[in-house]
Amino acid sequence: MFRLSAFIDELFSPTPVGPRRRPPGPVVIWNLIRRCNLACEHCYSLSADADFAGELGTAEALAVIDDLARFRVPALILSGGEPLLRPDLFTLAAHAKAQGMYVALSTNGTLIDEAMLDRIAAAEFDYVGISLDGLEATHDRFRRHVGAFAASARAVRGAVARGLKVGVRFTLTEGNAADLVPLLDWVRAENVPRFYLSHLNYAGRGRKNRAQDAAVQTARWALETLFERCLQEWQEGGKREYTTGNQDADGAFFLLWVRRRFPERAAHIEAKLRQWGGNASGVNIANIDNLGKVHPDTMWWHLRLGDVRERPFSAIWSDPEDMLLARLREHPRRLEGRCARCRFLDLCNGSSRVRAKIGAGSPWGEDPGCYLYDEEIAA
Repeated sequence: MFRLSAFIDELFSPTPVGPRRRPPGPVVIWNLIRRCNLACEHCYSLSADADFAGELGTAEALAVIDDLARFRVPALILSGGEPLLRPDLFTLAAHAKAQGMYVALSTNGTLIDEAMLDRIAAAEFDYVGISLDGLEATHDRFRRHVGAFAASARAVRGAVARGLKVGVRFTLTEGNAADLVPLLDWVRAENVPRFYLSHLNYAGRGRKNRAQDAAVQTARWALETLFERCLQEWQEGGKREYTTGNQDADGAFFLLWVRRRFPERAAHIEAKLRQWGGNASGVNIANIDNLGKVHPDTMWWHLRLGDVRERPFSAIWSDPEDMLLARLREHPRRLEGRCARCRFLDLCNGSSRVRAKIGAGSPWGEDPGCYLYDEEIAA
């Protein structure tokens, strides 16, 4: 994840440069349930409105949380499918909170009525992310459900009214890029605390629909739009957070923007970006799916590192014999193609290895989703 707002802060309130981030344990994104009441075009988990056999039970999930806490996992993101369809969601969230973890909820928002908002507020989630892929017509088309936008927008407004830390998640594609600016305007008008732009990753239905991935010019325009919006709000005293994900070249592109807009601050921003280190799949990011299988991140469901029913997560993640984890944890990674020649490799760390596998045929190939020009990455 690229925390754009933090880097805008660094332009005007620089902090000392330190070593590359090394949290005690990874952030764990946990797909508690695969069932979902929607069937979104870009869903990486291929969810459907049906029960899936073999999912972890409550006792098993509580034991996993105990192991994560002992392993010093700092944050747990509860996702799906649609996690609000899981009856024990709030029991699991409370157990994780009691052990000092940052606990976030990732939801489509359509099941959040006033009563559910009360439960979410009482659970004291540290963050609630709600997906919106554009305004009404676009969002409903992506979500394949008429009325999805109205329900999710109502949930966002209700969360804001209760003072919850809520954010809008937007996945950028050629099919919804035209809605980016109107959605940013909507987020501002509704006083939503956070906006997250995700690039399309080639997993699940996202793999089937990768032809809809934002083209180079669209991606560059969208990121520059976001940079300028974040800067404008910072200058106006705004506190909204802007972040991006699933394309760590965003950091390099930000550096190029800074070199044009604030050249005297570029050296500091470059140093802070190298401290950030780019893609952290298999390092500072981990995934547990609904069946208890462990993956380097949520897009790696085609490959498992282990099973929490057979070994604790802590043992799987610490396994010195796992060659995939060892390779992912190299910095910079040994990559091929454009990534190998890129002068920003140690900054973005090669971004998505899943897109590389699908697009280039190797997890160590170049990321086909990179929108930087050849002349920009030349050493």
